Amino acid sequence: MLTRRWLLRKGAAGALLTGLGVALAHDAPPLPDSVIARPARQFGLPFAGVPGPNTWLLGQGYGNTTGAYRQRRSTYGNLQGLHAGLDFSAPCGTPVRAIGDGVVAEVDGPHGSPPHNVVIDHAGNLSSLYGHLLQRAALRVGQRVTRGQVIARSGDSQGTCISAPHLHLEIRDRSHRRLFNPVPYIAADWESLALAGSFGRGYEYDLSAPRRWQTPESQPEVRRGGPLLNDFARPWPPAPGGAR
Repeated sequence: MLTRRWLLRKGAAGALLTGLGVALAHDAPPLPDSVIARPARQFGLPFAGVPGPNTWLLGQGYGNTTGAYRQRRSTYGNLQGLHAGLDFSAPCGTPVRAIGDGVVAEVDGPHGSPPHNVVIDHAGNLSSLYGHLLQRAALRVGQRVTRGQVIARSGDSQGTCISAPHLHLEIRDRSHRRLFNPVPYIAADWESLALAGSFGRGYEYDLSAPRRWQTPESQPEVRRGGPLLNDFARPWPPAPGGAR
């Protein structure tokens, strides 16, 4: 019987994924920089139209946000303490669009952000994940999609459409072990988008190195399962109730 690691090395995992309904990505080693496309604003935003209080907003940025810091040992413990994607606040049912041309790799796969999610593989060994979707997307694994195509509807991480309606978007390598800062990959007016937000929109300070990781562009890569990056001895602001 062929092992999962052999299939991944030989590039045969995708074909079996469709037939067996299983995802093999967590068994793959992180891909090296030499085979991963570098950020060049090659992707678009996952929503159409103008951002605003009645459409969509950037709710939480990627990286060392104050919201992630408060939960760095619990919710984000397997992600080195960082928020590994972008949260876009939007009413439930808002059309979600593919950020780039690609092939559907997973529909409701095992890579997080329930209740429903989609993973699209792109050129350069990059993948985008769209999480907290309202319902299972009407897509099939292996289907080709184009940039701007509606692929799903946004939902709520708590399933109520009242508590936390938003889309969680990540950019990863195809091994799902490396998670990248989406900001330099996505063409957008990030300075304007960062002016509005809600949960944890600022970044946590390390008073021993207060300038580090304080802009959207400077946030570090995440390695799934790696050690905490933000276990600061002198954090600011202090986490209410201590580290969680």
